[in-house]
Amino acid sequence: MKVTTQARTYVRWLIVALIAIATVINYIDRNALAVMWPQISKDVGATKEDYALLVTVFMLFYAAGQFVFGRLFDIIGTRLGFALSIAVWSISIALHSVTHSILSFSIVRAMLGISEAGAWPGAVKANAEWFPARERALAQGVFNAGASIGAIVSAPLIAVLFLWLGWRGTFILIGAIGFIWLLPWLIIYRAGPDKHPWVSAAERALILDAPTEQPAVPVAEYVPSMRQLLGHRQTWGILISRFFLDPIWWLFVSWLPLYLADTFGFDIKQIGIFAWVPYVGAMIGSLGGGWLSGRLIGAGWSVDKARKVVITLGGAIMAPALLGAVLATDPVWAVVTIAFVLFGFQIAIGNIQTLPGDIFSGKSVGSVAGLGGMAAVAGTLITTWLVPAMTHDSYAPIFILVAALVPASLLALWLVTGRVEKLHGPVERR
Repeated sequence: MKVTTQARTYVRWLIVALIAIATVINYIDRNALAVMWPQISKDVGATKEDYALLVTVFMLFYAAGQFVFGRLFDIIGTRLGFALSIAVWSISIALHSVTHSILSFSIVRAMLGISEAGAWPGAVKANAEWFPARERALAQGVFNAGASIGAIVSAPLIAVLFLWLGWRGTFILIGAIGFIWLLPWLIIYRAGPDKHPWVSAAERALILDAPTEQPAVPVAEYVPSMRQLLGHRQTWGILISRFFLDPIWWLFVSWLPLYLADTFGFDIKQIGIFAWVPYVGAMIGSLGGGWLSGRLIGAGWSVDKARKVVITLGGAIMAPALLGAVLATDPVWAVVTIAFVLFGFQIAIGNIQTLPGDIFSGKSVGSVAGLGGMAAVAGTLITTWLVPAMTHDSYAPIFILVAALVPASLLALWLVTGRVEKLHGPVERR
């Protein structure tokens, strides 16, 4: 494929489309256990507490993977980082087919958790490398929409595959999908935007946000150490915000199929019919939140103001919807209100996830994103173990609890993060 340097190319959108597809695969793989758990639990003699243990194991290693892959992406680059991550998680999900006990499930869930975690810091890093600030939230929205699409298709797809192949055959088949993705990734992602042979001069200038006049004195890129990263209030604002907000997403990713089974008596087929609906709201929120902040920046708003206003809007939608889910008495009302919850969540989180690229240089973005992912997992682990304890009679108590996390996340954004702008040195006191 030959691209002239005179024409405007769109390689950056091809890259983010591939990452979005990887995220679809990611969510099909991780959701398969939850969708098929009613049958798997019978076959291996497991309980809801055993499921909470498996979620915990996954999340602990997912947290470790966020840190490991965050640093790894900064060292070996986006191309090889993604290839390693998806190869290992595809092997891991296929190995679910040979498990026979909670111990063996714990081992393969640990492998899956540490490897799947690479997708998130990798996507944030690719976003920072390939998109200017005004397009960054929309690009993150496209990536997050991949997670939503994966959640949409996973429940019906896994239900169909389960009815055809059983749960062991289903795990083998979905494990093969990741290796199919690797071929176009390695062909298309040949280099970063500064050296990629398909990127035109016009697109390269847009991506790099190149000024028409170079400064008289070049500004050295600020690449902080891990200790320096943790010395910035901006880092802690991102971490605290994600600590409080991400448990809302994971509550439904991990427990929605079980919520439908426990509350409405659903079997696997009925879960497949209903469980995808909330993620339509999530997909719309991913794209809408990214588009809105980009539109505001294009209209002259500062990155700081645009990001914070859109994140706050997402929170204002999310919290009331969570309280509405408490009142749900039938499955249609339940999945529609949860759709509004995830709509607001994705409006907010897509913009929060762009903050590492807005604030830090490209060589540090993966590390900050990985730290943010670890904070998100820490918050999620707490709610994971509260679910079995708080849902003996209904899921209303846990919905009320996570609704209270929304204002806590917004306070961290506004009061801790400070101004959202690029840091150019180790001392930034605002």
